[in-house]
Amino acid sequence: MKPSPKVMSSHLSRQAIVYVRQSTLAQVRENTESTTRQYGLTAIAAELGWLAEQIVVIDADLGMSGRFGSERDGFRDIVARICMGEVGAVFGLEVSRFGRSNADLTRLMELARLTDTLLIDADGVYDLGNVNDRLLLGLKGQMSEIELHFLMGRLHGAKLAAAQRGELRHPLPVGLVYDADGDVVKDPDEQIQGAVTDLFAEFHRGGSALAVMRAFDAAGRLFPQRTWGGAWAGNLKWGKLTHARVLQALKNPAYAGAYTFGRSTERRRVQPDGTVRSSRRKRAREDWTVTIQDHHEGYISWQEYLDIEVKLAANNTQRGARPAREGTALCQGIISCGVCGGRVGTRYDRGDARATYTCQVKDSIRTPQCRTVVATTVDAAVSALFLDTITEQHITIALAASDEVTDRRVRTHRAAELAVQRARYEADRAERAFTNVEPENRLVARSLESRWEAKLAQLADAEAALATAHATSAPAPQRNALQALAADLPRLWDSPTTSHRDRKRLLRSLIADITLLPATDDDSVRIGVRWHTGATDELTALRHGPGRTPAGALELVRRYGATHTSEQLAERLNAAGLLTGKGKPFTAAGVARVRDAYKIWAPRTVAIQDGEISVKHAAAQLGIPADAIYNWLIKGQVPARRAPGGRWCIPWDPATQQIYRQKVARSFRLTPKNPSRS
Repeated sequence: MKPSPKVMSSHLSRQAIVYVRQSTLAQVRENTESTTRQYGLTAIAAELGWLAEQIVVIDADLGMSGRFGSERDGFRDIVARICMGEVGAVFGLEVSRFGRSNADLTRLMELARLTDTLLIDADGVYDLGNVNDRLLLGLKGQMSEIELHFLMGRLHGAKLAAAQRGELRHPLPVGLVYDADGDVVKDPDEQIQGAVTDLFAEFHRGGSALAVMRAFDAAGRLFPQRTWGGAWAGNLKWGKLTHARVLQALKNPAYAGAYTFGRSTERRRVQPDGTVRSSRRKRAREDWTVTIQDHHEGYISWQEYLDIEVKLAANNTQRGARPAREGTALCQGIISCGVCGGRVGTRYDRGDARATYTCQVKDSIRTPQCRTVVATTVDAAVSALFLDTITEQHITIALAASDEVTDRRVRTHRAAELAVQRARYEADRAERAFTNVEPENRLVARSLESRWEAKLAQLADAEAALATAHATSAPAPQRNALQALAADLPRLWDSPTTSHRDRKRLLRSLIADITLLPATDDDSVRIGVRWHTGATDELTALRHGPGRTPAGALELVRRYGATHTSEQLAERLNAAGLLTGKGKPFTAAGVARVRDAYKIWAPRTVAIQDGEISVKHAAAQLGIPADAIYNWLIKGQVPARRAPGGRWCIPWDPATQQIYRQKVARSFRLTPKNPSRS
């Protein structure tokens, strides 16, 4: 570059910055000549008079787009140095290297004007204090920004046109590859095919992504994954199947044989510090730009993909879903409180041995009428209602309803098909009118062309409505399957091979939700059942568990509890034909639990026979605390007899006395105090 009179000693006394940038990493790897030319600007700076130690190369933005200066560390460094007055000139290969955004370039130009900094590119030297240079450089910046806009528009238009034909190639998920003709086919590797097929099979079996992951972990199986980008691009590796990988596969429509484009969109946000951050957001299925069903052979059908989508939404607890879990509580997830309207949760004690439904609202909202009920009380009543409902009569009603739904669906689809035919006729008619017009008559041609485009848009809307009607219509159940359900359901329900989760799914197929209604007494619970049809039923069940002993049995225990042992009370209760709260005969242990719940103590009968003394009497004779003797008796270290009432009786003969006195003598903790001789 020839010496310029604009370069003055005040500029040469400061630094000269050479700004090196490429928009993408691919350009850094492939467009090496451009990078070399930019580094060569250091020689031009030396020719203009800057010393080697004054020339600073800033290449931190290699591989960074110039759309936003706030995202480029190198650009921010240049702006900071200019503001501090350390820079005499900034060199770039062309003005677009400084910034594709006109706002960034304008800010740089204003700062350069205020600090008397030159901007130099291959076309010349720009003094921003000169209005002509400022006008010329601003015009070049605007042209660079507009050029980028047109380039991006043409590129995106070409991509969209190829995508609408299903020909735009993009990375395929593992299990699908491109063949020699560019068509999408299944991976010829049978091991990869088997892994992908088993993933979907496990989901159909388990019903959740977590169940798929656990099934693969339990079998010690690995799952393939293809790497993209970098030196290992396209290579296949096997690793542990994670929950995120399962969801990624289940949500990918390519496995259903569909070609899609525009499933996500870019969102930009301005951060509090002024930087702009870009992120990708998933779009709803109806908002995808291109969807071509049956584009290639898939691992599942499109209807199966839609069913998986619905099931995953039903498993998403973050959006209010309450899916079936593994616990024994049958109504878990679909039960609510009829007093405060809050959620009723499930609490398990001693593992799964005992489940309880309890209102889980905050204490500030919880009312005294909010119930806590043993799960078996509600589950038994609801399951009995469910099994009684599935009878042959109800199956006949279900078949009639199924026929009505099928007829309604046919009528709906027929209406959509007729709408498509009408829209296609109107579009063809508009096309013929446009084709027959004379080319010279542009006024009429433009009007007919606009009408044709409007009719084509209506045809596209009608076809989309028909496709949506087919996609959202679940298949009607088979008649023979419904008829066999009435006979097989009770046996299936009671089968030991049926899991708790399967029973919950069967229950939820007909029952929408269950409500614990306010009850008039504490010994019963009112249960409201709402079916998916909108019908409701109300049940009343006796409450089981501690504190739910029948009144007659409790009265008998209180009357004879002070004079009878638990064994004697159990015999008397069973003889009277009384049962426990769970409907079972009484046992000594059961009576003891009733005593403990209602504080009915067992009789302290004098069961000491001749030659026996009590623990307290023995402790007094030995001069030691009674707790020491109780400890020996519990551990079986000394002889004694336990009476039916639970009282310890010690045979106080000379041999037994010798054993007890030896225990006292051998203990270093016990110090006898005034033992009695009686």
